[in-house]
Amino acid sequence: MASPQSVRLGRLAGDGVFVAVIAAILAYLYLPIVVLIIFSFNDSSSLTLPLSGFTWKWYDKFFANEDLITALRNSFYVAILTTALTLLIGVPAAFALDRLKFPGKTVFRRLILLPLVLPGIITGISMLNLFKFIGMGLSLQTVIIGQSTALMSIVVTQVFARLQRLNRNLEEAAADLGAKPWESFFYIILPNIRSAMIGSALLSFTLSFDEIPVTFFLTGRDNTLPMYIWSTMRRGITPEINAVGTLIVAFSLLLIALSVWLLKDDARS
Repeated sequence: MASPQSVRLGRLAGDGVFVAVIAAILAYLYLPIVVLIIFSFNDSSSLTLPLSGFTWKWYDKFFANEDLITALRNSFYVAILTTALTLLIGVPAAFALDRLKFPGKTVFRRLILLPLVLPGIITGISMLNLFKFIGMGLSLQTVIIGQSTALMSIVVTQVFARLQRLNRNLEEAAADLGAKPWESFFYIILPNIRSAMIGSALLSFTLSFDEIPVTFFLTGRDNTLPMYIWSTMRRGITPEINAVGTLIVAFSLLLIALSVWLLKDDARS
């Protein structure tokens, strides 16, 4: 029979292996981001070790680069409007799937996932053909329409899944107490699907912000940030790109903190 000391040592060894595995996974995921942040403050334009000193000049160059700032502004414009459009259409579509009975409902539930699983290049080419067929010129608006068709399924599936778990007795009780349909929606349904809406909106925003295949086929003269970075990196990585990446990481952390704050009431309940 093993002694208590050997059992304790075995548990410590097991914990050590577990911690090492977790540390290796985190390093695999986040070490490239750490390297990007470090080199964004490196004084040398050469992305090699050793570091030559601390500097803010790459951030100054980024803010002085009008093309880069314009591309960043375009990316936010596209991502915000794409997210709004997916919510505007996706939430009612989820309600229709949950509350209504209509011919082809099962087929519609399956087809709503198709744009999400299709490769972006297929979506981009098909939307390009459609816009050319109807005579619509390429612009940031066509990018928004193209991206929203692929990302809408995220909103529909998440909100629909949340509606499926919603206790209908709450709505019936509200109706018995004299609540109007719009009151039931705002006081009963909306608080219960808020987490799904926020989660799907954040995911749609993130996917839209870094989308390349659909944007490549549907954009006109206006560049988005991923397209600008892609065209720039064909000539090599520059410290300016590292500075942009660092700012995007900071913005992503801000979005995470905002989502935690918005969803804290749902977590308590």
